[in-house]
Amino acid sequence: MVVNSIHWFRKGLRLHDNPALQAAIRDADTVRCVYLLDPCFAGSSTVGINRWRFLLQSLEDLDNSLRKFASRLFVVRGQPTDIFPKLFKKWNITRLTFEYDSEPFGKERDAAIMKLAKKAGVEVIMKNSHTLYDLNKIIELNGNSPPLTYKRFQTIISKMALPKKPVETVTPEQMERCRTNISENHNEKYGVPSLEELGFSARNAPPVMWHGGESEALSRLDKHLERKAWVANYEKPRMNANSLLASPTGLSPYLRFGCLSCRLFFYRLLELYKTVKKNGTPPISLYGQLFWREFFYTAATNNARFDRMERNPICVQIPWDRNPEALAKWAEGKTGYPWIDAVMTQLRQEGWIHHLARHAVACFLTRGDLWISWESGMKVFDELLLDADFSVNAGSWMWLSCSAFFQQFFHCYCPVGFGRRMDPSGDYIRRYLPHLKNYPTKYIFEPWTAPESVQNEARCIVGVHYPCPMVNHGEASRLNVERMKQIYQQLSHYQGLSPLNDSTSSKRRRESSSSLETEDEELERTKSKYLCISE
Repeated sequence: MVVNSIHWFRKGLRLHDNPALQAAIRDADTVRCVYLLDPCFAGSSTVGINRWRFLLQSLEDLDNSLRKFASRLFVVRGQPTDIFPKLFKKWNITRLTFEYDSEPFGKERDAAIMKLAKKAGVEVIMKNSHTLYDLNKIIELNGNSPPLTYKRFQTIISKMALPKKPVETVTPEQMERCRTNISENHNEKYGVPSLEELGFSARNAPPVMWHGGESEALSRLDKHLERKAWVANYEKPRMNANSLLASPTGLSPYLRFGCLSCRLFFYRLLELYKTVKKNGTPPISLYGQLFWREFFYTAATNNARFDRMERNPICVQIPWDRNPEALAKWAEGKTGYPWIDAVMTQLRQEGWIHHLARHAVACFLTRGDLWISWESGMKVFDELLLDADFSVNAGSWMWLSCSAFFQQFFHCYCPVGFGRRMDPSGDYIRRYLPHLKNYPTKYIFEPWTAPESVQNEARCIVGVHYPCPMVNHGEASRLNVERMKQIYQQLSHYQGLSPLNDSTSSKRRRESSSSLETEDEELERTKSKYLCISE
């Protein structure tokens, strides 16, 4: 029997540890590697140029790798349900393979494709390699519901076997056995599109800080693991101003697009730890970047409302304000708080910000200052953030807004004090807000306090060249803490829990008053001590 396979690339944009691709190759006469892209959708989507450029670079890298095996990537324009029946018939396809997608939309899409494949007599093989574990098994071990605290999640996976080891990288010899003829006009028909084809102007694109693709991902992984001393003596990373900048060893966008296998990362870490330490079990926190990702994927997999507040069974229903003008100022880095504005400017220019910077701007938008829904912030991140995806992005925003997973609402980031501790010299602000570069460090975090003479000398007048603060942080955050307290008190009554008593709430009000000038300590303890999801 002749076996003609299509391997459908989605997130797993790599040749290493790709069990679905290996299944496509096995005993096949021909294999076509396909990526589906709808230019009309791309042009109308809210995803920004940095995300699209990273994807196109990843596809180009994948195509270049396949060329070395006398194969090519077929980028087909259109929607899966429209395209696949045509491809099945055109190429006499008998087998379709793809990587399992745990997210609700992906599962719905794949169910529709499997139905079409069955109708066409096409065998479907689906393999899991985008997550470390079988998420349904985690849910089953938690009484058929997803664990909603990271501690509970840790307890469950500590009782499970180690993740499956990565499969071997596809070889030229394997591809040679199922060689597919490539037409001379392949680039015209199936080539990777340009930014211009997707409706973007490459001329106006910001500089590339993160180059997409498997080749870059593997290079970064090697550099990441060269820090043997850090791996051997893992502890909470020490922060400095340089930590806020894009790192040549950062991996999160590559995990998100599947340019890097999470299982390869896991086992490379494990091997290095054992090599350096000789014996002993590695701490679970060493894998924090991977396990936080896994935690949010588990929470989201059976919850189609995970990215929304209403009718989301795990999300606290909070009466957020609707303020499009304030949201726009936050998104465009025009809040009047230089630390917040520098972070949002870096995000817009580069597509990435440090996880503690994410905490600060998310708190400012939601429960800290502006009292705007986490859904609005999530959509901005989905547009701009390279490593944003359905599960981790929505989960992180619910966490940081105290809508789910985390409820220490009486701690709050100060947009002045926290920024000063993260960037004591003010150089980060000067880098992303150059109009403030001449301000003395004493005033750069709150330029509105600078005397008129200092503002004139800096050639930047607050209210003219740089906006005045859009809110009074002290007043807004204290009001919002009280709002959250009332919501949680009401919630505790509904759930039969003990509400905060007067002495406790008074103590926590005093704590919140001082913590308005400190970072969210509890959040730092539970998230930052792990190699967090945005590293």
